[in-house]
Amino acid sequence: MNIIKIGGGRQINTEGIIIDLAAFKEKFIIIHGANAFRDDLAERLGVRKKVITSVKGYSSVYSDEDSLDVMMMAYSGLRNKRIVESCQKKGINAIGLTGLDGRMIQGARNQGIRVREDGKLRLIRDFSGKPKSVNTGLLNLLLDNNYIPVLTVPITDEEGFAINSENDDIIASINDIINAKRIFQFIEAPGYLKNPMDESSVIKYISKHELAALEETSEGRMKRKIHALNKLAMNNETEIIISDGRVEHPLNDAINGKGTIIK
Repeated sequence: MNIIKIGGGRQINTEGIIIDLAAFKEKFIIIHGANAFRDDLAERLGVRKKVITSVKGYSSVYSDEDSLDVMMMAYSGLRNKRIVESCQKKGINAIGLTGLDGRMIQGARNQGIRVREDGKLRLIRDFSGKPKSVNTGLLNLLLDNNYIPVLTVPITDEEGFAINSENDDIIASINDIINAKRIFQFIEAPGYLKNPMDESSVIKYISKHELAALEETSEGRMKRKIHALNKLAMNNETEIIISDGRVEHPLNDAINGKGTIIK
């Protein structure tokens, strides 16, 4: 089993990934983002995006009721169904679901995010949380009947409310269940870059110990991404490949060794 993470960036070649997947001989699950769709839609609707940074240095998008509505329209609506459509056109019998559907991903709402504003500590609550469990019965029902799950946020909290969550954390929860052979992450870069401004500075291999050191030196959204990768790397049997999602054949290139390999 493989996990395919399709990033939500504007330049991601989703069609190219789906074309490669149609010829892929191994089983897979798709998990996707939609941040570019969300930002465009929020601008059109006049909903301002707010990014908050915890006192520990992790940045995330603040999810109030309005932004949660925009997120659901972009992620579970437009983006999810366009990916499912692309799959169906290429003969992949995909089914699009959020973590909310059938409680596929059960989470716990954040008790509060500690932030520092104007020199003072504040506790901010919003509609966000972390995944805690996966509905393995539903997931296996789909896989056993040859459906390809295409999953995205929101997930559900303890009371059944929709909450936002990090797709990287969702991947970690699912991988705890399926123990994937490989996790492919397609981003808007040729791999993990030593210098974010230099696309030729791809780090070819990263060990688990090196990943822990990278988290200490990273900031903002990247710090959160590295933290999630650290959790994935705890499963020693899973290979993580971070590769360029903008090229003509993203999956084929990743399989043939392009990008960054964490093992």
